[in-house]
Amino acid sequence: MLDFGLASEREIREELSSRLPAQRLAKGFGQADLAKDAGVGVATLQRLEAGQGGTLENFLRIVMALGLVDELTDLFTLKVRSIAQMERAAAQKTRQRAPRRKTSTASPGELGA
Repeated sequence: MLDFGLASEREIREELSSRLPAQRLAKGFGQADLAKDAGVGVATLQRLEAGQGGTLENFLRIVMALGLVDELTDLFTLKVRSIAQMERAAAQKTRQRAPRRKTSTASPGELGA
C-alpha cells in the first residue's frame, strides 16, 4: 500500500488509477458499462484507469457510478489532534470579517492644512 504522505503527485495518481479497474471488476462492470453509467466515454475511462490523467469531474463520475462516494467522506475533513487545533477549527466555523478601515471625515482640502 502506497503511503500518500511520502508519494509524489504522479505516484498518487497512478495508485488511484490502478484501484479503479480493481473496483470496477469487483462490482462486475465492464469498461463500456461503467463508462455509460458514469456518463463518460470509454476512452476517458481507459485513460483514467491507465493513470494518463483526466478531469476531477470525470473521476468523480466514475467513483459515483461505482458506488464509492462514501469513501470520499473523510477525505478533507479536519482531523483535530490538539486543543489548539480544536480552537482554530471552532474559529474557522464562525464567520470572520476583515477589520474595517478608518475613513477620514475631513475633506481632501483640509488634510494638508
